[in-house]
Amino acid sequence: MNTAVPAQTTSPALGDFLARAHARLNPQPDLDGEPPRGDHELTPQFRALVDGRPVRAAAVLIPVVARPEPTVLLTLRSNHLPNHAGQIAFPGGKIEAEDAGPLAAALREAEEEIGLARDLVSPLGYLDAYLSRTGFRIVPVVGMVRPEFGLTLNPGEVDEAFEVPLDFLMTPANHQRHSREAEGLVRTFHAMAYEKRFIWGVTAGILRNLYERMYG
Repeated sequence: MNTAVPAQTTSPALGDFLARAHARLNPQPDLDGEPPRGDHELTPQFRALVDGRPVRAAAVLIPVVARPEPTVLLTLRSNHLPNHAGQIAFPGGKIEAEDAGPLAAALREAEEEIGLARDLVSPLGYLDAYLSRTGFRIVPVVGMVRPEFGLTLNPGEVDEAFEVPLDFLMTPANHQRHSREAEGLVRTFHAMAYEKRFIWGVTAGILRNLYERMYG
């Protein structure tokens, strides 16, 4: 993995994050086997809903912007989408046949969704695969984004892109658990409320996994 960041941009906070990423992230993606993380961790009944369904391979990019106080770049999904409309998400989606793997898929989706140029992203490593209740086996790719990036949003997929301080997301006091009824079950899920934003579900679950792997 390429962890190179220009020396003049490496603050103590950014240097600490890079050191942790180098030491604690998986150097290779988890491509098969039982996903160790997922929606079923807080709602075990969801595991039975996925059994017997085709599991679809997906990847997301966790874009950490190389600012003196690093941030995470997130998106607000379009309200016109048929699934997960209006939710906060990472850039990402299904791994297509033409993708070389999760990294290629995550970078392609980031370009398609928000116009993030892949040559501005330095991949750092991978988190464990995450199984969603809808049957997606998601490989999270952690990447360092050079701060001079520009974005062009795809209005069919994304209404907005914004940054949240990494320190806020990696502070356990800001981690919540909520419950609501879904598919006839009471679903319990991770959540994080930042200013007017409510991050929940798979996105918050993956952020919680990032915290546990790197800071827990």
